[in-house]
Amino acid sequence: MEDSSADIAALTESQQMTLQQYLAITDSDPSAAIPLLERSQWNVNIAVTKFFDGEVADPLEEARAAQAAMPPPVQAGRSEVLLNGFTNDTQSRRSSSREAAPRIVPQPETRGLYKAPFLLTVALAPFNLLLRILSGSLGLFGYLFPFLPRLMNRITNRTPSSTTRRNTTGRRPLNPRDTAARFIREFEEEYGTHNLRFFEDGYAQAYDLAKKDLKFLLVILISPEHDDTNTFIREALLSSEFSTYVNDPTNNILLWAGTVQDSEAYQVSTALNCSKFPFASLICHTPQDSSTAMSTVARVTGLLPPATFVAKLRTAVNQNNAALERVRSTRAEQQATRNLRQEQESAYERSLAQDRERMRLRREAEATKKREEEEARAKAEEAAQEVRKVAQWKRWKAQHLPEEPGADVKDATRLSIRMRGGERVVRKFAKEVAMEDLYAFVECHDVLGEESSKKGAEKPEGYDHTYGFNLVSPMPRAVYDLQYGGTVGERIGRSGNLIVEAIVEDDDDE
Repeated sequence: MEDSSADIAALTESQQMTLQQYLAITDSDPSAAIPLLERSQWNVNIAVTKFFDGEVADPLEEARAAQAAMPPPVQAGRSEVLLNGFTNDTQSRRSSSREAAPRIVPQPETRGLYKAPFLLTVALAPFNLLLRILSGSLGLFGYLFPFLPRLMNRITNRTPSSTTRRNTTGRRPLNPRDTAARFIREFEEEYGTHNLRFFEDGYAQAYDLAKKDLKFLLVILISPEHDDTNTFIREALLSSEFSTYVNDPTNNILLWAGTVQDSEAYQVSTALNCSKFPFASLICHTPQDSSTAMSTVARVTGLLPPATFVAKLRTAVNQNNAALERVRSTRAEQQATRNLRQEQESAYERSLAQDRERMRLRREAEATKKREEEEARAKAEEAAQEVRKVAQWKRWKAQHLPEEPGADVKDATRLSIRMRGGERVVRKFAKEVAMEDLYAFVECHDVLGEESSKKGAEKPEGYDHTYGFNLVSPMPRAVYDLQYGGTVGERIGRSGNLIVEAIVEDDDDE
C-alpha cells in the first residue's frame, strides 16, 4: 500500500487523472494499473482495451526483453547442468499449459437488406427475370453434369474454408442477451427443468464479469448435430455432481453455454480453438502472466464421465484459486481502505454540518438578542422622550393658564377638586373659562409652584397631549367629559365638588 501511494505521488497531475479514470472503469489494483498505463503511453482507451481484451504482445518489446534476458555465451567445455535443464523445461511447460482467452464481441453475420425504390425495382425487373432464368438453367446444367461444379472450383482454386460462413440453420440472429435467453429456453424445452444457473447474457459480458469479480468462467459449447451432445448433456451437465459443484458459491464459477448454430457461440468456438464437441473451457484471470491476463486453464473435449469431468474442473480451480485469492485479498484491502476513507470523509462532513448548524443557531440567537435589546432600548428611549415632552408641555401649559378671579368677582365658579394623590384643592375659576383649561389646571397642578414653570417654556413640536383622567361629580354622579367642550360656568355652575378619576382601558380579548 505504501509503495502504491509513493508511485501515485510521483505521477504528474494529468497522469493521476488518467489513473483515476482507468480505476473508475476497471476497478483494478493501482499497483498493476500504473505499469499497464505506462505500456499504453498513458492512453486510457488503449489501457481499458488491453484490460478487457487481453494485452497483445509487442514483437519489438519481446525482442528487447529476450535480448536483455539472454544469458552470456557458454564457454567451450562447459556442460549444461541438470538443474538448468529442468528449470527451463518446467518453465516452458508451464507457459505452454495456458492459452490466452480472448474477449469475443459478436459481429453480425449479414447486414440488413437494402430495399430499392419502387421505380428502380420496376426498371430492373427485366434484368432480374433474365438473371433468374440464367441461374436456373445453370443449376439444371450442373444437375445433369455434376462434375462441372467441382471442375470449376479446381480451376478457380476455391476451397470451402475460403468462403465465409453463412447462416444455413434458419435461426434468426439476435443480440447476445436474447440469444442467451433463447438457448436457455430451448435447453429447458428439450431436457426439462434443471438446477444449472446459466449466465443470461452474452459471452463478452460474462467474460467481463468474471474478470472484474475474479471468478472462473466455464464455457460450454455444444453442437446439436453431434452424436454425443444428447448423452453429454443428460449424463454430464445434468448430473448431480456437476450441478452441485458448479452451483457451489465457494467455487466462484460462472456458467455460460451456447450452441454453435448461433453466431456468437460459433465465433467463441473459433477463438477458443474448439476442434471437437462437446467442448468445455475454464477461463480465469492469471495474475502470474500479467495484471490483465485472462487465460484458458482447462479444456475438456469429447464425452467424459461426470466424475472425470468434475475432477478436471476441480483440479484447474484448485491450481489457480490461490493466485486469485491473493488478488481478492488485495482488492478487499483496497476496498476497505476506500470505505474507511469514505466513512472518515462522511463523518467529517457530518461534523462540519453540525458545527455549521450550531454556528447558525448561535448567530441567530445573537441576532435575536441584539434585536430585542435594540427594541427595548428604543422603547425606553421613546418612553423617556415621552416623559420629557409631557414635562415640557406641563411647564408650557402652566404659563398659559388663566389667573384665579379676585374677591371682587361675584359670578366666579368655586370648585373643590380632589386630586389623584388624595389632596383637595379649592380654587375659583371664571365662568367663561373653558373646560380644557380646567383639565390643564388639574394636569399641571404639580408644577404650578416650580420656578421652571414661570420661565419661557416652549410647546413640544409634534406633541398632542392626551389627558388620562376624567373630572367627576360624586353627588349626583356626573362625568364632565372633555370631548363635549363648553365652559366651566355652563357645565358645572356656580360651585361644585369634583373627583379626578383615572381612565382605565379595558383589555377585552373576547
